[in-house]
Amino acid sequence: MGKTPSKNRKADGTALIDKDPLLKPYADQLRERFRHYQRFRAEIEKTGGILGEISQGHHYFGFNRGKNDGETGVWYREWAPQAHALSLIGDFNGWDRHVNPMSMDEWGVWHLFLPDRDYADRLTHGSKLKVHVVSELGGLDRIPAYIQRVIQEDDANFSGQYWAPQHPYQWKHHAPSFDTQTEGLRIYEAHIGMAQEAEKVGTFVEFTANVLPRIADLGYNAVQLMAVMEHPYYASFGYHVSNFFAVSSRFGTPEELKELIDRAHGMGLLVIMDLVHSHAVKNLNEGLSHFDGTAHHYFHAGAKGEHTAWDSRCFDYSKHEVQRFLLSNIRYWLETYCFDGFRFDGITSMLYADHGLERKFTNYADYFDTDVELDAIAYLMLANEVAHAVNPAAISIAEDMSGMPGLARPIDEGGLGFDYRLAMGTPDYWIQLLKEKQDEDWHIGEIYGMLRNRRTDEKHIAYVESHDQNIVGDKTLAMQLMDVELYTHMNIFTTSLVIARGIALHKLIRLLTFSLGGEGYLNFMGNEFGHPEWIDFPREGNDNSYWYARRQWCLVDDDTLRYKHLNAFDRAMQHLDITHNVLADEGIHLLSIHEDTKQIVYERGGLIFAFNLHSTASVTDWRIPVPQRADYRLILNTDDTAYGGHDAVEGTHYPWQDFAMEEHTQSIQLYVPARSALVLAPIIESNYK
Repeated sequence: MGKTPSKNRKADGTALIDKDPLLKPYADQLRERFRHYQRFRAEIEKTGGILGEISQGHHYFGFNRGKNDGETGVWYREWAPQAHALSLIGDFNGWDRHVNPMSMDEWGVWHLFLPDRDYADRLTHGSKLKVHVVSELGGLDRIPAYIQRVIQEDDANFSGQYWAPQHPYQWKHHAPSFDTQTEGLRIYEAHIGMAQEAEKVGTFVEFTANVLPRIADLGYNAVQLMAVMEHPYYASFGYHVSNFFAVSSRFGTPEELKELIDRAHGMGLLVIMDLVHSHAVKNLNEGLSHFDGTAHHYFHAGAKGEHTAWDSRCFDYSKHEVQRFLLSNIRYWLETYCFDGFRFDGITSMLYADHGLERKFTNYADYFDTDVELDAIAYLMLANEVAHAVNPAAISIAEDMSGMPGLARPIDEGGLGFDYRLAMGTPDYWIQLLKEKQDEDWHIGEIYGMLRNRRTDEKHIAYVESHDQNIVGDKTLAMQLMDVELYTHMNIFTTSLVIARGIALHKLIRLLTFSLGGEGYLNFMGNEFGHPEWIDFPREGNDNSYWYARRQWCLVDDDTLRYKHLNAFDRAMQHLDITHNVLADEGIHLLSIHEDTKQIVYERGGLIFAFNLHSTASVTDWRIPVPQRADYRLILNTDDTAYGGHDAVEGTHYPWQDFAMEEHTQSIQLYVPARSALVLAPIIESNYK
């Protein structure tokens, strides 16, 4: 949801300093980046404002029905200012490059009108199309830039399609209501293609039938879909986008994606799209690169236009037509497919000329030096403005590893306008900790401090592992903890100290991250039950195998395996937020911490979280301070047998006592086994005045 502008703010982009005084030395830089945005915004106002031409390119470019001199037909338009000639080709004209030449206007826009009287029976739904572009590169058959459907006919050949179904999809459900200010965002990150158990590319239809019910059952309120936009190379994970307005045909049709989103809405799930505006595929045959024959068409020319680490092209965000292309893309996905928001991928790469590569970002000066890309910052501000203007409830999430100040603050403060930012340091911390130390040597205060170490007044999405931590060459959390014994000792009839430790810590690490790490939580598909294997898409290096590009749901569905315990715990953890709005409460209060015994107690959302992270010593009659004069009841016990524990905790009711502890006048006593945690809720009826 877009942030409500505050009254009496400085109108120069320096209001961020009120929240963070450390920004004061960089007031001039904050003013300049805000002025840069205002310059872009002023030009946009000339063409109807943020909801005018700048975000309606898809209704003008590409293929749109309309009229010409009173005749009804289809307009096709393409921006290619340096091209010598364009002609539309396809099965409707026998792929003849001479039949339908296009004309160019003074703005470099080529156009062609196909009247119904001549083409209604030839240019039909599903017709295959390309545009022949003659430029300095010679003559090349290209995919239209705004095309809304692309299909792959063999291993190497892609074609556009004219997509105009006779019976468009009829929406049945409204998106569920969600308020970022009062609700916690619980995201289930998923990839359509690898979501099935079979060794193949999964489909929208299969995901709708087989996976959406699992997500809703666990208690997540949002599903984040990766790789939606068309990309020629499956193993790119969808991050080398070729056709920004086209749904990846390998997963199904546009109507099938709409049905998926509609069904998700009916289940109470928001649907967030992984949006890639940070770069584009280099391919000439499928993508935008050198579309009009020049390197500087949609992208920067020279080295600045080449992302060497990603082998891709970098957009020139200063150009009006690039802004129109990308901002229209945002509006298109929100309006045409009813997506509820975006995870903006690769923000760090956009913000800095060196793409943030090999940089530590340990000093505020790193965010305001000459390496900062003001054009990209201004574009991101515009992108958030468009998203929230089209749908005030739209959610925007920034994937930035640099920690750029103001990323998730309102634009009128000088922020970039995102609703959330990913807490990207958290998974890296857990990986490092697990690799370098046994849990006997963990520093509890350090863990607490790391999970609380985030920018004040900017909402964060916490996570232990996303898809990034699951790619081949790394290890999932479950593999870090249990390694090969995941394959040999997960049967409930066998005993293993490694598995017992791994299951216990898997739950504790997730619960700590969930309850301390942010105002939202993210989980990657399968990690909720400790999926044993990494992700590796079919490629030449693995003999094009799909073995690791799938999810083995049979493991969690098997009652004889312990995966079901981790899954059940994840469901219980999500329901903590459903019933008590834990994530929306930004106030976290540390009640007690003891390094020697590995104990920590804190309060959030009115709940008490009591952790005993000691590897061997259970704690009996553990007296802890509580904020309310109330009895407490046990609502979650990680040691419950339903979650793979030993069920050593007998009591569920904890009466308060008039026994002062650590600044609180009342306390309760607990028994907490080693490597376990209890979550307690106050019994309001027992309150004393």
